[in-house]
Amino acid sequence: MAELTLFDKDGKSIGTFAVDEKLFGEKVKRRLLHQVVVMYEANKRQGTHSTKTRGEVEGSTRKPWPQKHTGNARAGTIRSPLWRHGGVVFGPRPRDYRQTITANTRKAALDSAILAKIRDKELAVIEKLEFSQPKTKFAAAVFKQAGFKRTVLVGYVGGNADESDRRERNRLTFRAARNLPDIRLLPVEEFNAYDVLKYKDVLLTKEALERLVAERK
Repeated sequence: MAELTLFDKDGKSIGTFAVDEKLFGEKVKRRLLHQVVVMYEANKRQGTHSTKTRGEVEGSTRKPWPQKHTGNARAGTIRSPLWRHGGVVFGPRPRDYRQTITANTRKAALDSAILAKIRDKELAVIEKLEFSQPKTKFAAAVFKQAGFKRTVLVGYVGGNADESDRRERNRLTFRAARNLPDIRLLPVEEFNAYDVLKYKDVLLTKEALERLVAERK
């Protein structure tokens, strides 16, 4: 069992929260995490880079000068890649960098990322993260009290269409924290290995962690 730091709704440490880390795997699968991070980075690329070949650059197709008896090197076109303003040889062309993995692989990578955060003492739990008003100073006070000085990924349970109260509370919380540059709020249902690894610390609401644990039992 791993003991995670537990904060109250004001960001004060009130003890620890026990969680069975084996639910997230026996070991951190580093090669899998590398594969998944490369995939997410590749999928962010637009792939719109483009250069012109010798057939696409502007310029006459006429031979610049006769082949022989001029004293100049042989030249067949001013569009040659050897010439200034000529075409580019093997330059980048528009392409799709997208990679895909299976749902099971994506879930295994997320488990490994969470397990890595648990073992590195970079995952904490907060009882609730709710604000009566969407004020940035309220959210800033909580994270300052909790002692976070690095980037933080905050996970909470997202509400569905039938949970209007939860959705409204989440909206207020999101508006309160969205202007904090080092904080990102994300529903735990949308967690992925890339975001978990990208942020230095992970803060989960108690309800969010319990949902993650329940899904893996």
